Amino acid sequence: MRVVIYARYSCDNQREESIEGQLRECREFANRKGYTLVGSYIDRAVSAKTDNRPEFQRMVKESSGGLFDVVIVWKLDRFARNRYDSAHYKAVLRKNGVKVISATEAISEGAEGIILESVLEGYAEYYSAELSEKVIRGMTENALKCQYNGGFVPVGYKIDESKHYQIDELTAPFIKEAFLMYVNGRQVKDIVRYLNENGVRSSQGKPISKTTVTALLQNRKYIGEYSYRDVVVPDGIPAIISKELFALAMDRLEKNKYAPSSYKADERYLLSTKLICGCCGATMVGESGTGRNEKKYHYYKCSNAKRKKDCKKRTVRKADIEEAILQKTVSYVFDKEIMDGIVSRVLQWQERENTTLPLLQRELAEVEKSLSNVMSAVEQGIINPTTKKRMDELTEQKTDLEVKIAREEIQTQILTKEQIEFWLSKMVSLDLASQDNKQRIIDTFVNSIYVYDDKAVINFNCREEFETIPLKLSTYVSDLRGLGEPAGATGSDNVSSVALRRSGCR
Repeated sequence: MRVVIYARYSCDNQREESIEGQLRECREFANRKGYTLVGSYIDRAVSAKTDNRPEFQRMVKESSGGLFDVVIVWKLDRFARNRYDSAHYKAVLRKNGVKVISATEAISEGAEGIILESVLEGYAEYYSAELSEKVIRGMTENALKCQYNGGFVPVGYKIDESKHYQIDELTAPFIKEAFLMYVNGRQVKDIVRYLNENGVRSSQGKPISKTTVTALLQNRKYIGEYSYRDVVVPDGIPAIISKELFALAMDRLEKNKYAPSSYKADERYLLSTKLICGCCGATMVGESGTGRNEKKYHYYKCSNAKRKKDCKKRTVRKADIEEAILQKTVSYVFDKEIMDGIVSRVLQWQERENTTLPLLQRELAEVEKSLSNVMSAVEQGIINPTTKKRMDELTEQKTDLEVKIAREEIQTQILTKEQIEFWLSKMVSLDLASQDNKQRIIDTFVNSIYVYDDKAVINFNCREEFETIPLKLSTYVSDLRGLGEPAGATGSDNVSSVALRRSGCR
């Protein structure tokens, strides 16, 4: 079997050795399996939170040429840390006959592996709340003192040694002028041009954009109001503009908010990436539109039929198909035998070695050592712009690594049988009136749904067998034929092209 390796590290503070370590372990894995290594793709200092990675995109593109059969990654988070991107690109590779394998994580490649990943991901999310509460408690204490709690510092302010906001005398006058321009009828684009021409930059050091200005005009810090979660302190920080000027700006923003064409409804499509056309195997995408009777429709449509590619699959009503799938999932999956199986498999899956945590801890030790060296230089009187910049960089790296270590410790904690059963009982008792809870159940337990003219076939993550449910004629938007495409339908595509398999209509 021909394989390639994909390796990545996320930021400049990680060393080249992290790539070499990944490659070494992936090569050893390939040798143990008897695979033929034909190449590698490496992205340096690129985050997996985005798919904008040159070598990653080249690997996906070249997968269609039949050059390799497997992509080996050191760990699955090297491939993607975004669930949407991970599902999308794994599906693209699978369509090209290529699968993704982790060299260090013993995860089943079948339905069992999918459900175990989903359960542990959900459980880690649930228990991360405890860590979040501890962090929030400390940050709330800072907030009561009106101290900076991290994040971007608004243009016009700077942070002093005691972590308090102070007015930046260089940029604050431009902020005040921006408010005056807006209140006096100038457009946002005029303010953008004015700020950029005067060398004002965003808190990230980038040119000012329309989005920056719109957010700026709504930022209550400029009237001296400090806020963090439930903590709101009027006059907690120095004000740049008056409350009267801010109120005038908000009035104009409110009026412009309801200008024609400024509002567009946001509808969540729960089966995105999972609903597949039984006729041609293409993904069914979420759309909406208004018919001749002014009735609003939300529905799923085959992406091939949408693009006029010879698929005659009828459009499916969103509400009906989602309700049918959800009810079947609840009744089929929340069975004692199924849940007992999940518990035993999760316990088995936890018996694996974590290689990420020691690497992060080693990096943290090195950063702390470097930071100590810089502090020693400062104590000896070696203070210059380079020293300050280096100290800021190391401090930021230390904070980032501490957060990553905390998250990794949560994800790798050993769960007891009682804890897993507790999590599953919480899933069973979720309030299905909540869209978030509906989405959580579908994401965790449903792998894919193939929709035919008279039925839907569900592939559950926790069962090898498929389950079939009949579809009533009312499930389909019957008057779409009279409408053609519903008037006002924008065709907003809420899913990626995830054609998990091809199947003929029947």
